[in-house]
Amino acid sequence: MKIVTTNAAEDQYFQESEACWSNCPDQERNLITIYPGKRYQPVLGFGGAFTQAAGYAWSFLSEEKRAEALDAYFSENGLGYRLCRTHINSCDFSLENYCYVKDGDESLETFSVECDESYLLPLIRKARERTVEEMVLMASPWSPPSFMKSNGDMNHGGTLKRQYWKTWAKYLVKYIRAYEEKGIKITYISIQNEPKAVQEWDSCIYTPQEEKEFAQDFLRPAILEAGLDVKILAWDHNKERVYENACVYFQGEGDAVWGEAFHWYSGDHFENLQMVSEDFPDKALIFTEGCVEYSRFDEGNQLAQAEMYAHDMIGNFNHGCQAHIDWNLYLDEKGGPNHVGNFCAAPIMIHTGENTYEKQLSYYYIGHLSRYVKPQAVRIGISRYTDKIDACAFLNPDQSIVTVFLNRTERDVEASLRKGPQVCTLSLKSHSIVTVIENQH
Repeated sequence: MKIVTTNAAEDQYFQESEACWSNCPDQERNLITIYPGKRYQPVLGFGGAFTQAAGYAWSFLSEEKRAEALDAYFSENGLGYRLCRTHINSCDFSLENYCYVKDGDESLETFSVECDESYLLPLIRKARERTVEEMVLMASPWSPPSFMKSNGDMNHGGTLKRQYWKTWAKYLVKYIRAYEEKGIKITYISIQNEPKAVQEWDSCIYTPQEEKEFAQDFLRPAILEAGLDVKILAWDHNKERVYENACVYFQGEGDAVWGEAFHWYSGDHFENLQMVSEDFPDKALIFTEGCVEYSRFDEGNQLAQAEMYAHDMIGNFNHGCQAHIDWNLYLDEKGGPNHVGNFCAAPIMIHTGENTYEKQLSYYYIGHLSRYVKPQAVRIGISRYTDKIDACAFLNPDQSIVTVFLNRTERDVEASLRKGPQVCTLSLKSHSIVTVIENQH
């Protein structure tokens, strides 16, 4: 078996070693047992978000450094990203508010995505060249054009005026087709980013019932009429309401909503995911955004940030999540640009005046899952002897088994990975993350 360790205190990053099984059928203590025959949800993949800010920061690098930064995420030797997200119209991590039509154009005759050619599309195209498998892309709107909204503003919440529901659905379809014409396929679309949040930046409010109605009566018919195969995700917001909203989206008449997207900003709430998985097993759960906001978290504590990522990823997958999409792929040294000053961290930060980039510790912690858990893997059963260790396990399509262990405590923890009568003893160092890969021969 291969053991992969990241322990910043000992300057270890994806450090590899070997281990073997021992036959210990009667061991009872310190066990973390995996059950390959107990299978749960498939894994769709891992990735991050293409934002205008990410493309802007990346554009400051030389051609050589750009290629390196792309390989860090998308190559086989990088994080193996293949499932990514982008924004429709502007978002907070854009240089300014913008949309794809001129103000007041109800006919959508002026629709054009050419503004995305400055920073967004070049980054997406180059990233697609680096992926081992074909890239899968999700798109989310932060706000309709201001003239379609109740507050006449792309920022500060507001709602989509009823008279524009059909027009907005046509607008979203025009976006999908425009990207297709540029060679970029959109596979998933969410109805609205964070539909409960009135933000200083691009935002728009929907109730869950309004999301369902918009999907069922407007967006899905427009997608089908255009001959497109695009799956619709609802919510795209925090976990604390995932279950109660699922009961709106997925119960009763209509099946326009394919799955539910969620973020992490309101806390763990893993039980919400579990309840959706149990009650709506045919619906997907996809993590679509999480970041370290400088306004909420310690900007300089990379260890706490990295552990927050791994803890959330492990907990989400253990409760039914099928994919993990991080927020900005790249940001500049300030944590932007951001048109309202809402700065945050990214796993790779770019020093725009120095032609350099820096991998944060979160980059490695994310990689302990994304590098080794392959698309179409399935989560398998796991049982821990202690809550001092976060752990999850997967069976890859090639039948290799991947188990991830996270120790967020101040103490080293001894654990024995067990599969049937076989045991492998591990020393899980304080504040470390370890991935064990058993290849099948």
